[in-house]
Order: sequence, then structure tokens, then C-alpha cells
Amino acid sequence: MTTPTPPADSLLALRELTRRFAAERDWRQFHTPKNLAMALTVEAAELAEHFQWLRTGADEELDAPRRTGIRHELADVLLYLVQLADKVGVDLHAAALEKMALNAAKYPAERVRGDARKYDQY
Repeated sequence: MTTPTPPADSLLALRELTRRFAAERDWRQFHTPKNLAMALTVEAAELAEHFQWLRTGADEELDAPRRTGIRHELADVLLYLVQLADKVGVDLHAAALEKMALNAAKYPAERVRGDARKYDQY
């Protein structure tokens, strides 16, 4: 019995692509949880760099080259996140749903609407 192919726009499909990409280059040996976590933070910093020194980072402040850079850094962040989750056995979709439920309990809409404080500050 063959395993069904995940939809092309799914996290599972990205996981398979990153697995194949790393295997073809013999890079899996370097993709330890520590290294992937470090790479993820570097890419997140590179993403933040595109917004550095902008007043707010609002749409009107972003020209085409900056948008391209942001898009590429977001992709790098996502790809490292998918690889890290794969290495540590986390189902990202399930984890995101779980975290949303936890956040909904911490931040009930009727209590925090329009308030940016952390849950333990109100």
C-alpha cells in the first residue's frame, strides 16, 4: 500500500520537499535540532532586518525589492521551522491549533479587546 501524497500546499508536502532536498545534498547529518533552531533564529533576524529603521513597516513603506527580501526570508523561516518540527517529532498543524486554544483561554476576547498587555498584566 502506498502512502497518499499530501496536498501541494500543505506543511507535510513542505516537509517531504525539505527531506528530499537535504538528502540529495547529504545535509541531513548537519540538521540537528540545535543547528536547525539556530538557523531559524538567524533567518528570523534577517527577516527583521528588512523592517529595521522603517517607521512602522506598514505597506506604504515597502518597495518591491524589500517585499522580495521579506518573502524570501519568510520562506527561509518557514522551511527551517518545518525541518525542526520534523526532527523533534512535532506536528506543526496540531501544535498551532493547540496553542491557539491555549491563547484563547489566556486572552478571552471580551476581556482583552483593544488591550495589548500580556495576560498576567491585567
